[in-house]
Amino acid sequence: MAMEEAALPRARQDAALTDLEREDLDLYAVDELQGRIARLEAEIGRARRAIEKKQGVRSAAESLFSFGKA
Repeated sequence: MAMEEAALPRARQDAALTDLEREDLDLYAVDELQGRIARLEAEIGRARRAIEKKQGVRSAAESLFSFGKA
């Protein structure tokens, strides 16, 4: 990451989703909307994989720190 990028303020986490929700979908053709859905579904999959990874790390940590406790 370049120093310039690190110095920029971080956007709100939900800003991109808010922008998508406000977008006028009537401007898009059917094939464009289908492509949009495919990309959104891919992003949902990416988010689910991140959740699974975080849950796995958490489970491993809980197992480690609960070792020997009964």
